Amino acid sequence: MSQADRIFIGGGGDAYSEPQSLLLKYANRHGMIAGATGTGKTVTLQILAESFSKMGVPVFLSDVKGDLSGLAKAGSPDFKLHDAFMKRAGTIKFDDYDYEDFPVTFWDMFGKQGHPVRTTISEMGPLLLSRLMELTNAQEGAMNIAFRVADEQDMALLDLKDLRAMLIWLGENAAEISLQYGNVSTASIGAIQRSLLVLENQGAGDFFGEPALNLMDLMSTTSGGQGRINILAADKLMQSPRLYATFLLWMLSELFENLPEVGDPDKPKLVFFFDEAHLLFDDSPKALLDKVEQVARLIRSKGVGVYFVSQSPADIPDDILGQLGNRVQHALRAFTPRDQKALKLAAQTFRTNPDFDTADAITQMGVGEALVSTLEKKGMPTVVERTLIRPPSSQLGPITKDERAAVIANSHLAGIYEAEVDKESAYEILTKRAKSAAEEAAKAEAEEAQLEQQEQTLKRARKYDGYTSKKSTGRSSRSDGLGTTLAKTMIRQLGTKSGQKMIRGVLGSLFKGF
Repeated sequence: MSQADRIFIGGGGDAYSEPQSLLLKYANRHGMIAGATGTGKTVTLQILAESFSKMGVPVFLSDVKGDLSGLAKAGSPDFKLHDAFMKRAGTIKFDDYDYEDFPVTFWDMFGKQGHPVRTTISEMGPLLLSRLMELTNAQEGAMNIAFRVADEQDMALLDLKDLRAMLIWLGENAAEISLQYGNVSTASIGAIQRSLLVLENQGAGDFFGEPALNLMDLMSTTSGGQGRINILAADKLMQSPRLYATFLLWMLSELFENLPEVGDPDKPKLVFFFDEAHLLFDDSPKALLDKVEQVARLIRSKGVGVYFVSQSPADIPDDILGQLGNRVQHALRAFTPRDQKALKLAAQTFRTNPDFDTADAITQMGVGEALVSTLEKKGMPTVVERTLIRPPSSQLGPITKDERAAVIANSHLAGIYEAEVDKESAYEILTKRAKSAAEEAAKAEAEEAQLEQQEQTLKRARKYDGYTSKKSTGRSSRSDGLGTTLAKTMIRQLGTKSGQKMIRGVLGSLFKGF
C-alpha cells in the first residue's frame, strides 16, 4: 500500500522495529495516546495532527498547556533541539523530513485566544447540563420538565438568562405543572438557580448564546487540500474541568447526531483528540457513561475518529477502551500498587510481541519512545512494537501572543463568531408575558377603582336627593327630586364611555365639596 494511504509515526534503529504507520482507512476506528507526564504524549499528538492535516483530514484538539499553538509555525534550524531532530529523522529513515507550518484555526470559549465558541442551552440538553451542574435526580427531573415545557410552548432556550426565566416561570406555576409532569419543588428550582450562578462565575455565560458554533466549520480544508487544525485554548478552561469535559462531550454528541452515515471511508472526515480524557469519566453517572460509549461505538460510521489522550489506559472505562484500536503507549512509572496495576493493564491491552516483555518495555522507554500498535489488514491490531517517534515539522512549543493574534486576524472565519447576537427567546417571551399581565392587572384595578368611585357618586346623589326633598314644600310627592333625576340619568349613562366621561367631569365638580 502506498505511503499516501498511511501516516508515518516512527520506528527504525538497531533495537527498534521497522517503520510504524497508521492506515488512514482505519483511522476512524479510534485510538489512544497514553503515558506519564513528560514522556512525549504532546509531541505524539502534534505529529499525528500534522500528518492528518497533510492528508486532507481536518483535526480538532484541545491545547491544555498552550504548547500546540506551535503547529501554526514552522520549526527552525535555530531551535536548540534541531540537531537532535535531524539525528532522530536519520535514525528512523524519515528521509523527507523538513520544517513547515500548518493551517490552524484558534478557538476559545472565552473569546480571548481564538474565535469564540458558543452553543445554546437547548443544544446542550438537560442531561449534559445536569451532569455539568452535578444535579440530584429530583433537580434533574425539574430541569427536564423545564426543557419539555419550553419546547411545547415554542420558547427557545439560548442562553443562561433564558433558562433562569424558564425556571422562575416553572416555580410560579408549579401547582399547575405538577399535575401534568410531576412534582416540581421550589427547593429544586432554587438549587438549580444556585448551580447556574456557580456555572456563570466559572465563565459558562460566555459559552451559551449565539451565534452558535457551526460544526461544519471544524471540518473544512484549505484551497490546497490540507485539513485545517482546530485548536481549542484550554488552559483557562481546565480550571473548570467539568465544564471542559462536558463541552467536548457535547461536541462529540452533536457530531454524532448531525453527520450522515458514511460507512468506512478511505480517510476520516474529522479526527478528534480528547486530551486529559480522565476528566470525562471521573465520577460520571452511568447514564453519561452509557452515552459516551454509544457515541464512541457509533460515531466512527460517521467518519469521525476519536483519540483519547491520558496518562494511563486505566483512566478509560473498559467498554470504551476495547474500541480503541490504534494505540501509542509512552512510558509509565510503577512507584505505587496503583501504578503497578495500571502498568499491567497497559501491557495487557497490546497484542504480545515475543521479542520483548511489554510490561518491562513500558517502564524502560525514554522520552520520545513509545509502544505502537495500529490496525492493519481487516482491522486486526498489529503486534506491539517499540518505536522512536518521529520529530515534529512545526514549532515545538507555543507561538507568541502577537503571532497568535495575527493567525486569528487572518483566519477564514474572522468576524463570523466575534459579535454575540441576542435573539428573541424564552427570556424575552416570558418578559413580554409578564409585562402584558401586569398591564392587564393594572387596567382591571383601574376599572375596579372607577366602578367604586361611581358607586360612591350614586350614594352621594341619593344623599343629596334626600336633603332637597326635606327642604322642598311646593312640589308634588310624586315628583322626582333633582338628585333622583340626576341619578337616573347617570345610571342610563354608566354603560357608555361618554357617560363615564360626563360623570367624571360633571359630578366630579358638582360634589367636589362633599
